Amino acid sequence: MSAPSGVKGGRPAAAGALLAGILLLSGLIGFVAYRLAAPTPSGLRVAPGYSAPIGKAAATAAAAQAAAAQSPTPRKIPETLPDFRLPGLDGRTHGLSDWKGQPLLINFWATWCEPCRREIPLLEAIRRESTKNRIEIVGIALDHRDAVREFAQKLGMNYPVLVGETGGLEAVEAFGMDTVLPFSVFADARGDVVTLKVGELHQDEARLILDHLRDLDQGRLTLAAARTQIASGIQRLESARAVAKAAATP
Repeated sequence: MSAPSGVKGGRPAAAGALLAGILLLSGLIGFVAYRLAAPTPSGLRVAPGYSAPIGKAAATAAAAQAAAAQSPTPRKIPETLPDFRLPGLDGRTHGLSDWKGQPLLINFWATWCEPCRREIPLLEAIRRESTKNRIEIVGIALDHRDAVREFAQKLGMNYPVLVGETGGLEAVEAFGMDTVLPFSVFADARGDVVTLKVGELHQDEARLILDHLRDLDQGRLTLAAARTQIASGIQRLESARAVAKAAATP
């Protein structure tokens, strides 16, 4: 093999070191450029969309997510709801324990995030059916308080909204997540994290998860079975959606 242009053939080791240095510098520049291109100064970005199973597969899912986000330290999705407190649009400070004893859908979002905005009508519809679902929706906005208040008032959002202008990223990390939006956490009435959906929540996915939460709540499913069936069901729905999208692409 001939030596690179400008490098003497008698110094292959030096040429290799130079090439390795160039590649390393290029990678570093690319990483810095990626971070600087994030949508907000905090590094938040829109998620590509996948579901993360809970339980034995949680560590693998968290590691895959962290690798995709170029995060050096994978975090584990918790088995139970973490304890943190954030200010609400109602002027009070709330923790997830405020809704202890009922199933929860905790949705992390921002006003600038298009898939987050698309989810809101679905979340409002689920909230209107809460007497049947026994579920409360809690939105956690990783955004500026004034922007969140204006947006929520304009849409007339019918579920509680907490503001993570400060403390929001810590809440994200408490769920073992990186800074991708949107994502939704479903927990049962005992506070067990049943599943975590990254990316836009679709109606068929929400219906599948809520049906399993109801079966779990009524004792027809164990927690382990609910987690497994939800994970496989979401995977089927996402695969079908991907096939349909590919078929519709010219």
